[in-house]
Amino acid sequence: MKKEKIEEKENEMESLSIEEAFAKLDETILQLEAEDITLEDSLKAYEQGMEYVRSCNEAIDRAEKKVLVIRGNGELDEF
Repeated sequence: MKKEKIEEKENEMESLSIEEAFAKLDETILQLEAEDITLEDSLKAYEQGMEYVRSCNEAIDRAEKKVLVIRGNGELDEF
């Protein structure tokens, strides 16, 4: 059952747009900055935040691969 939960979370992360992932990351940072957060909750928030960071990095990597570079002779190459 734990494996199913992990796979569900991975699918959720993959379905987020980069903007949504950054917004979730901002929310997580605000949670971590709260003065009344417990240690347990801060660890959970940190782990969640790291997942959002990974999701953002993967989305940026995918976007970079799609960027086209125009050569001097007018040909297009994928970046």
